Amino acid sequence: MDNINVASNLTAVTDRIRVAEHQAHRTPQSVTLLAVSKTKPAALIEAASAAGQRCFGENYAQEAVEKAEALKHLNLEWHFIGPIQSNKTRGLATHMDWIHTVEREKIARRLNDQRPDDMAPLNICLQVNISGEASKAGILSTEVLTLADAISALPKLRLRGLMAIPAPSEGIDAQRRPFKALKDIWDELKGTYPELDTLSMGMSGDLEAAVLEGATIVRIGTDVFGAR
Repeated sequence: MDNINVASNLTAVTDRIRVAEHQAHRTPQSVTLLAVSKTKPAALIEAASAAGQRCFGENYAQEAVEKAEALKHLNLEWHFIGPIQSNKTRGLATHMDWIHTVEREKIARRLNDQRPDDMAPLNICLQVNISGEASKAGILSTEVLTLADAISALPKLRLRGLMAIPAPSEGIDAQRRPFKALKDIWDELKGTYPELDTLSMGMSGDLEAAVLEGATIVRIGTDVFGAR
C-alpha cells in the first residue's frame, strides 16, 4: 500500500479518459471514472477521496456495505458492480447508490422492496452478456427490453442504462466491437426509454475503446489502486 500513489494514478487515468474523449469528439468530462476499490483498504479509498475522487465500485456485497458504512462521513457515491445473491440484497438496497449488475427480475424486486422510503431511487444498470460467454453473468440482448419493462414498473428503482464485461481481446479494433454492440442495444432501448443516460463499460486495459464507442462510466481498479 505504501508504494501506491493513488492521487498520481487518478491523474494518469483521468488524462487517458480526457484524451479518449477528445479522440472520440465527445464532450469534455462526459465520462465518469468509477474507481474500483474491491479488496482495497479504507485508507486507500480515503486517499482517493482526498484527491477528488467521489465514485467507488465494489464487487462483494458484505465488503461494499462495510466500507459504505465506515466511510459515510466522506459522502461518497457507491456503485455495486459484482454478482448479486438474493440474501445480500437488503444491505445493497440500503447502502448503495448504483447497482450495475441486475440480470434478474427477482433481484430487482428485492432491491425495490428493500430500498428505504427516505432514500432516492436506486440507480440500475442491466448487465448484458455481450460476448455470449457461458461463464459470464448477464442477460442476452433479446432479454433486455423485457427486464427493462419490469424494472421501469418498480418505483424505488431508476433504470439508467446498460453494463457489460466483454471477453478480453487484443488491439483496439477488437476491443471496440463488443462495446459497439452494447451501444447499439442501448440506442435501441432508448427508443422505448429515452431517459437512459448510462453505458457502464471499459476497464483499465480497454477504456479507450469503450470511450470511443460511447461509454459514460469506465470502471478502473488496477490502474488506480494497483494489482489485487
